[in-house]
Amino acid sequence: MATTNINNPSMAQLLLGIPSQQKLGLMVAVAATVAMLAGLWMWGQSADYRVLYANMSERDGGAVIESLQQQNIPYKFAEGGGALMVPSDRVHEVRLKMAAQGLPKGGTTGFELMENQKFGTSQFLEQVNFQRALEGELARSVQSMASVANARIHLAIPKPSVFVKDKQKPTASVVLALYAGRTLDEGQVNAIVHLVSSSIPNMPAQNVTVVDQSGTLLSAARDGNRQILDASQLKYVRQIEQDYVRRIEDILSPITGVQNVRAQVTASLDFTTTEQTSELFKPNQPPNAATVRSMQSTEALNGVKPAGGVPGALTNQPPVPATAPLVTPANAVTAANGPAADNMQKAQTTNYEVDRTIQHTKLPTGNIKRLSLAVVLNNRSVADKDGKIVSTPYTEQEKAQIASLIKEAVGFEEQRGDTLNLLNSAFNDTTEVLPDIPIWKQTEIIELAKDIVKYLLIIGGVFFLLFGIIRPAFKSVADYTPAPEYTGGGASEEGIAMGHGQPVSAAHAYENNLQIAKQLAKDDPKIVATVVKEWVNKE
Repeated sequence: MATTNINNPSMAQLLLGIPSQQKLGLMVAVAATVAMLAGLWMWGQSADYRVLYANMSERDGGAVIESLQQQNIPYKFAEGGGALMVPSDRVHEVRLKMAAQGLPKGGTTGFELMENQKFGTSQFLEQVNFQRALEGELARSVQSMASVANARIHLAIPKPSVFVKDKQKPTASVVLALYAGRTLDEGQVNAIVHLVSSSIPNMPAQNVTVVDQSGTLLSAARDGNRQILDASQLKYVRQIEQDYVRRIEDILSPITGVQNVRAQVTASLDFTTTEQTSELFKPNQPPNAATVRSMQSTEALNGVKPAGGVPGALTNQPPVPATAPLVTPANAVTAANGPAADNMQKAQTTNYEVDRTIQHTKLPTGNIKRLSLAVVLNNRSVADKDGKIVSTPYTEQEKAQIASLIKEAVGFEEQRGDTLNLLNSAFNDTTEVLPDIPIWKQTEIIELAKDIVKYLLIIGGVFFLLFGIIRPAFKSVADYTPAPEYTGGGASEEGIAMGHGQPVSAAHAYENNLQIAKQLAKDDPKIVATVVKEWVNKE
């Protein structure tokens, strides 16, 4: 039987001679090392992806992906499918190529819709396409705002009519989809309203309705050119109140000190819009006490005698030439062949101008109806005879003077119903002193400690993997030497004692050989069985 060379064992013999626990540890260490190297290699080989487009519509997303597949450009999705990513070194190139193809279209179609008109299109279809194009252009303009992610605009444009009574004003509805966490203030909403109304002929601003994606009405209801619910009115009230508070504190701070006066004002304002038209008639005033407007004069003859005489040839004679008498009665009128009147009546009508005044008055809004003032004064701090600072209240005369100053500062009007409540009391300046939090209970220190422990655990795991498993496993493989095979003639004590490669004394030879035999029988029973079998055969 061939003997094994103790000084130059093979790798298979070394692996067979390693204990089972060391074999398991060695396999785990090798697997962990391979996994770590594979992860580092994959991390080094993976490309850095950046966002190409985000928040695209489904139609635009499908068109962009189809174009990327045709160009063999790798891509992937991120942020739950809301963003399309490509390798970072090709982002700008891909964007330029997509722009050349007109992608993404943005979900809205503008006036480019009019470029694809077919021959023979009816007038109704042309009007519909023009309205769609106008809606798309307005939606693009609204989407250019920083807080608006998407916008849809619906226009209701009535047909033109030659009859005035049949004319209708166009209307518009705007639906906005805002970015998460973004809002629009009143000024921005009004800007959208006026942008849409100014783009459509004869569209008043009150005919534009703006709604967000939650169904909230952003444009307030309007009455003509004035908003019924105007948030600026409440803001104006707050400004008036703060202005009065500042006046009170400014006038009293030099007397009481900056921190020794507190004031609150409640203002009741009237935002009612009133228009009044009056027509007044007054008597004429001298020097032109009367001004003639028109005059009418009439005269009438009464008591005329009836015609008399015998009819005949004499009555048919031409009239005698008229002669004027020297004296004519006052109550008679003489005419050729005419009758004389008994009396004459005269009537004259004269119309005079009367003073008239027409006044059209529009009263201003935001008038103050009532003011309620509440002022609190801190006690004065004065030094007593011993030099100690003591708190002293104000006298009644001083409080009356302070109240007078407050009334003059705010324009106090008792007839209007204004009220003033002045209180003099010591301020409670005691502040609660919070105890210092121990350093081990501070939130920042706790978070820092957690991070340190986490990184220490990671470093400890790496060191344990290297020095606890990998290094001992490879060291045991390098240092392990299998025991020599036992032959029929047996082995000398010196040969057995040199089993580990180092000389030992004769006193310990037996003990070493016994331990080697026990270990060999425990690790590989097949070798022991083979040795015993050879012994039996030789005997």
